[in-house]
Amino acid sequence: MSPAFVVFSMIILGVSTIMGVFTNSLIVAVNFVDKVKGKQFSPADLILMTLGAFNIFFQFIMLINDYVSFLDYNLYSSDRIYTLFTVLLILPIFSSFWFTVCLCVYYYLQIVISTHPFLIKLKLGFPVLIPKLLMISVFLSVANGLPAAWNRHKDHLYFNTTDNQALEIVVPKVKVVYMLPSTVISCSLPLVLIGIANGLIIKLLITHSQKEGRNAQGDRSPGAEACKRAARTIVCLLLLYISFYVSEVLLFTDTFQRNGPGFCACLFVIYSYPPAQSIVLILGSPKLKQVTISLLQFLFSRGQPKAPEILFINLHSYQTSYIVEE
Repeated sequence: MSPAFVVFSMIILGVSTIMGVFTNSLIVAVNFVDKVKGKQFSPADLILMTLGAFNIFFQFIMLINDYVSFLDYNLYSSDRIYTLFTVLLILPIFSSFWFTVCLCVYYYLQIVISTHPFLIKLKLGFPVLIPKLLMISVFLSVANGLPAAWNRHKDHLYFNTTDNQALEIVVPKVKVVYMLPSTVISCSLPLVLIGIANGLIIKLLITHSQKEGRNAQGDRSPGAEACKRAARTIVCLLLLYISFYVSEVLLFTDTFQRNGPGFCACLFVIYSYPPAQSIVLILGSPKLKQVTISLLQFLFSRGQPKAPEILFINLHSYQTSYIVEE
């Protein structure tokens, strides 16, 4: 890889890591403080906190993984190091996808109004199932991620140099026989489920708008606002999911030449996925959004002179009448 490409990639990765750690730490910290204060975790708060913690772990692993590959490729391509980083990267990626499914299903159940016994029972019991579903998501990710340690191989790539000579590069990779079923289970299936939840919520949003979308005062009903906010959040998560998924597939299949514009674009999408996802989650939660706005106002107002306070004193004049007797 050219030195310019390495420096550019390291800068982008460093900036995205700082942003991702900050935004995801904010999600974790706000919910943790509420728990310390004695407030009960809502299912959405528990999912967001777990998702934020796994994103922080993924951000650090990705930072170390790519820095090692940029600075010492021979060390990175060794069997033990490559296997370790591959497994550690796969686990938070797969877990994050399943956590997103849990969040989308929860949003749908909170919005839907149905008299069907199954949906009513599922809606009432889903908050209790959230911790178990999160644990199942982690277990499923571990079960799909660990076999990557025994399914790796060396791939030989050839590139043409400026003097018309072929340069051979040995690239460690995961076998297709492993990646195909694991990707279908932990990537494609969550993508389909998120897409279904997205379609159902959009359908509910259309139904709300066709019915009574406004109350007597002309304001939107709380149900319509919640439906709109959930639909906007899931649409953004789905778009991020698709872009990340496509970029990973393109890099794995060597569609673009290394150092090329396509390769750089895929890396940029992958690097920006954790911070972008956390920003979407913050904007989709009124509590997190309010805390973030207050924090940014506090940070940017420090060191700036305060505007002078002007006190207005209302002076009332009283007119006294005197009666003079002659």
